[in-house]
Amino acid sequence: MTTYVVGDIQACLKGLKKLLKKAEFNPKHDTLIAVGDLIGRGPQAEQTLSFLMSLSPNFKTVLGNHDLHFLAICAGIRHAKPSDKFDTLLKSKQLPQYIDWLRRQPLALALDANTLVTHAGLYPYWSISDALRFSQEVCEHLSSDNWKDWIASMYGSEPKAWSTDLEGENRTRFIVNALTRMRFIENHNQLNFECKSSPKDAPSSLQPWFCLKNPQLTKQQKVIFGHWAALQGNTQHKQFIGLDTGYLWGQSMTLLNTSTMKKLAVKH
Repeated sequence: MTTYVVGDIQACLKGLKKLLKKAEFNPKHDTLIAVGDLIGRGPQAEQTLSFLMSLSPNFKTVLGNHDLHFLAICAGIRHAKPSDKFDTLLKSKQLPQYIDWLRRQPLALALDANTLVTHAGLYPYWSISDALRFSQEVCEHLSSDNWKDWIASMYGSEPKAWSTDLEGENRTRFIVNALTRMRFIENHNQLNFECKSSPKDAPSSLQPWFCLKNPQLTKQQKVIFGHWAALQGNTQHKQFIGLDTGYLWGQSMTLLNTSTMKKLAVKH
């Protein structure tokens, strides 16, 4: 009985199945956890969701920015672009089931008492328990009957810095952005959304979120995340484990065995 965590799938079901076969994943005994961006820009959106849902109860996931974008399209807040490759999914007879399933997934989950899984990472002034609590705030909106009204307020890049005084839409928007869009921090505490490069190619004024000292984390605690293909999983920190290695972009898909903490990958 092994628990695996997989990086961004992005509707690349063929690659995922190849990776699971290489790991000898057994859906009857093993558990698969995804770091979000299950769909978006890849060729098999509906097939991917159908397959992952079929693994239940041995599959868990957090939501990524592409998953939330899909829900916003379904809510009529955004229009699908050809690059999203959602056409078949949006025409599916199972669309209501896919929507209901996705909007009941969290933005953060605890792998164990000391390990957090999110799509983008952990804002460097939050503890793991903070992230889980803030994720629950968003979950309550997404799973409610008026989720379409709430998701309209999700878009925007302000506020860029966290404050315990944040309320309402500003508060939940920052939570969503920190857990699903974050890469770099500027001016010590502000989210920067413009730069998506690797750290070595970024302006010196920007720091990867995991390079800022987080007084809320102990040395034993870990954060597993995806979202940042240009990073190629190279955080240089054992506490922070990046799993997005750009399969969609012709590179590789990565799986983490949480028992051994070893990574396994397949090339596109």
